This record gives sequence, structure tokens and C-alpha cells, in this order.
Amino acid sequence: MANTDLQKLVNQVEIKSDGDVFHEIFRERPHHISTMSPSLIQNVDIHDGHDWGTVGSIIYWNYTHDGKEKVAKDIIREINEEKKLVKYEIVDGDIKEHYKTFFATVHVDTEGENNLVTWTFEYEKLNEDVEDPTSLMDFCITLTKDIETHHLSPTK
Repeated sequence: MANTDLQKLVNQVEIKSDGDVFHEIFRERPHHISTMSPSLIQNVDIHDGHDWGTVGSIIYWNYTHDGKEKVAKDIIREINEEKKLVKYEIVDGDIKEHYKTFFATVHVDTEGENNLVTWTFEYEKLNEDVEDPTSLMDFCITLTKDIETHHLSPTK
């Protein structure tokens, strides 16, 4: 009998840049990320007929992970303005070669002096030989730092 429980991987990174802006980027301006982190994200497009920043939007990502060019197609499943949270479901691309189900959630906590970005992966491996997506989590943490650096840079 198949195990239908999703595994979870969570990581947090503190940012000094504006948490509201960070949330806005992932909610409605992911196509700007390629200029903020060109070594990781080469291109972000939206599927015809959809708008940026809406639940149900289908987004295509061209990115470089572990030195290889990869692609992902995801659907925005949830946007929570109060919690500054965006949840994506990866429905096609390289990630789906290893995972039957894969959700990535980015949440920005702007309470207090510091802003905290929390990445949560919920996933089901295709088989027990598949590694946990720790390398992909490292990718997201690096991406977060690249976006922060871009926004703290005086030449932006």
C-alpha cells in the first residue's frame, strides 16, 4: 500500500530587505526574479490567459540547479495576503522526475524588527531511492539571499 503522507522540509532565512516587497515579488512579480538572480533563474513566463498574482496562474520557470539547466511548471494554489504566503504546486518539469507530488510555499514573517522568509516543501517521492530535496532547498535559500542583495544594493 502506498504511503500518501507528504514529507515536509522547512528552512528559514532572515532578510534585511523589505518583507512586504519580498512577498509581492513571489505573489505578482516572479518574472522580475531573473534580473535579481540571473545565475539561478534565467526566465519566468506565465501561461496565456492568466494574470500574475492570482490563484490558478500557471507559471513556467527556466532555472539552473546543481549546474544543470532545468524547467518547472507550477500553479499558484494559495495566496494569503495576511500571512504573506504564496503556495505553488509543481505540476511538470525536472522536479516531477523524482517526486509524485511537490508543493513549495514561501512565507514572509514581517513581525518585529527582522523579516523572516520561510520555505516549506511538501512532497511525495516517486520511490524510496529519491533523496530529500535539500539541494533544492539550498537553491531557494540562495535565491532568497540574491533577491535581498538586489534590494539592498544602492545601484538597483
